Amino acid sequence: MAEKIRVGLIGCGGISRAHLLAYRDLADRFEVAALCDILPAKAQARAEEFGVARIAPDIAALCALPDLDVIDITTPPYLHAPFSLMALEAGKDAFVEKPAGGTLAEIDALIAGEQRTGKKVMPIFNYRYGFAVQRLQHLQRLGIPGRVYLSTVETHWRRELPYFNLRWRAGWRTALGGAFIGHAIHAHDTLYRLIGPARSVYARARALVNPTEVEDTLAVSLEMADGSLAALSVTFGSWSEISRHRYCFENLTAESNTSPYAGHTSDPWTFTGRTPAIDAQIKEALAGFTPTPPEGFAGQFARYSEAVQSGGPRPVTLSEARDAIELVTAVYYSADTNQPVDLPLGVDHPYYANCIPQNAAPLEELTDYAHYDDSPFRPTGV
Repeated sequence: MAEKIRVGLIGCGGISRAHLLAYRDLADRFEVAALCDILPAKAQARAEEFGVARIAPDIAALCALPDLDVIDITTPPYLHAPFSLMALEAGKDAFVEKPAGGTLAEIDALIAGEQRTGKKVMPIFNYRYGFAVQRLQHLQRLGIPGRVYLSTVETHWRRELPYFNLRWRAGWRTALGGAFIGHAIHAHDTLYRLIGPARSVYARARALVNPTEVEDTLAVSLEMADGSLAALSVTFGSWSEISRHRYCFENLTAESNTSPYAGHTSDPWTFTGRTPAIDAQIKEALAGFTPTPPEGFAGQFARYSEAVQSGGPRPVTLSEARDAIELVTAVYYSADTNQPVDLPLGVDHPYYANCIPQNAAPLEELTDYAHYDDSPFRPTGV
């Protein structure tokens, strides 16, 4: 790669701005060389805001630009996997917003694409670089917490009907699911980083807050691979928005702050020891530890650039995205069948390649992009 990593970004909606701000913070490492959006005016506005010189008309043209190293995909979710595969086939790495795909079959196709092309897909899991999460991981490396008994993760946010004026957010074929796959996936990635994967799932999921196809409220019970238990709760109907992690270990309890978005993996967290002696051990361990900056999107992108320079593994892999989609798949299957689901899931699982209901709204009803900003969402058939 060139001295600076040259990025072409497709999808100039809200999350693109967070990516572009991170690249601006890392201007010594990255150059955003081109933008693309199905609505040219959106691409033009982002280009003017961030000083990007080129606008590509579509994904094929973007991938064909010879001087790009990375295609950054911040489109609606149903385009994530196919656009990532196009980037690989064009000889470029891909950064892809969550979810990296809607099914295990899509993720496995991307893994096969990596093996075929030698290029890599980096799914976005920016929450995992919070300083407080790094502190707990440091305590775990020292063996201070002991075994875990119970983990609880709450993603309680507020999303009312105007949010779904962007119609793709309301439908299975475009959003690939609701609050669990599109919002809480970050918090549950953090759970997996700290505690490990689940081996059994039981879930209930409903659309209780808004009249959408996709779920907005869930209660999920997990048995983790290490034998501990976990409880996940997710809703769009919390008028006081919070995210919260709480981990009950043998020797300490770790509890996050309640900032609803990426800030909840940052400082401050509280670490409460079982005894005064353990409190002192925690204090001493943390006094000698400095988290690695930066946090958030910049944290993930910076670690990618370091991996490229050193030839090491990417900071987030498709294998980790597969773990996330496996959990999502198990949750949706359990909720649909009212049955517990054991992990891992095989290629013969009924939802391996498709979990979209047969009566889901057609794609064209959900992708009327030209009217997203001025035509109110009126749900049909939900």
